[in-house]
Amino acid sequence: MSGKDYVEKDYYKVLGVPKDASATEIKKTYRKLAREFHPDANKGDTKAEERFKDISEAYDVLSDEKRRKEYDEARSLFANGGFRSGGPGGTGSYSFDFGDLFNGSQGGGGSGGIGDVFGGLFNRGGRQAQPRRGSDVETEVTLSFEEAVDGATVPLRMTSQAPCRLCNGTGAKSGTTPRVCPTCVGSGTVSRGQGAFALSEPCRDCRGRGMIVDDPCTDCHGSGRASSARTMQVRIPAGVQDAQRIRLKGKGAQGERGGQPGDLYVSVHVDPHPVFGRKGDNLTVTVPVTFPEAALGGTIEVPTLNGPSVKLKLPPGSANGLTLRARGKGATRKDGTRGDLLVTVEVVVPQTVTGDALTALEQYREATASDDPRAALFRAAKGA
Repeated sequence: MSGKDYVEKDYYKVLGVPKDASATEIKKTYRKLAREFHPDANKGDTKAEERFKDISEAYDVLSDEKRRKEYDEARSLFANGGFRSGGPGGTGSYSFDFGDLFNGSQGGGGSGGIGDVFGGLFNRGGRQAQPRRGSDVETEVTLSFEEAVDGATVPLRMTSQAPCRLCNGTGAKSGTTPRVCPTCVGSGTVSRGQGAFALSEPCRDCRGRGMIVDDPCTDCHGSGRASSARTMQVRIPAGVQDAQRIRLKGKGAQGERGGQPGDLYVSVHVDPHPVFGRKGDNLTVTVPVTFPEAALGGTIEVPTLNGPSVKLKLPPGSANGLTLRARGKGATRKDGTRGDLLVTVEVVVPQTVTGDALTALEQYREATASDDPRAALFRAAKGA
């Protein structure tokens, strides 16, 4: 593939995303297309295989912030095959053949400039196949309320791309071996053009692998990569919250040619608790109290999560909705300390009152008949 072909190839169109698409949108679209056109899901379909390779090629560039920027700059400069510029009179335009730029017809040697831009986009002219970082892997886990508060070690089953086990990553059928690509002589890259505008790009014949597979592996179809399922014991830190996303560095898919592994992102879901709730590092609980307790005050016993109960002092005249605080009885923080338990008082009104309780309440009503709790409300309404 020539430099012109690379720059004029619209990777955004290949993935079907707008040019201002976010990294998250690009990744989401790629994952959807990769599943749809993966060779394992379309065995024997050469068109699907080619589509999968094009999708992967586009994602390799657009998923890397630096390479995407260089690609956008390159397309902005050269995709139209010429520059608009002022002529001798200060206005006007001229154009040149794009191919001339990469064939050295524009002048002498040197280094830097535009050659550096393209060199950065396509591995900067290296004659060795570059290591490739493994892709990131995303998974989900559901924790109980207690596990989220105190932390837990949970098994996670993940599926990611890894070296094919049948061919050990060579891409070749058992009993055969790949041969060195004659085009790039095993480097995985080829150089086009001359002088300052020499362009290094992945070799199209071997698609950057440096090797040619004549008799492909029946599992990976010559790619050397296959879906691999594995179970990993992962420690979820204490204090994790519902919908939180945790990054585990280096726990994603394996890299290629000695490249670093990708990262693992774990989306956490937390089951609700029948008694306790949560506000940040604090736990919450609603505790019912009787009218005499609220009016006269006293000591109430309150449950805690995974620990002994605590006793709190309820002040006389406590209103419904009053919040008390039990310090150090909340969720675990990152530094190992704990938040508080916020206790909301709920005054319980009995549904039926009989016997001595009824007699006592009637006497209480008579004793407090002159105390109208709504008097101030009516005075305010009348503007008094």
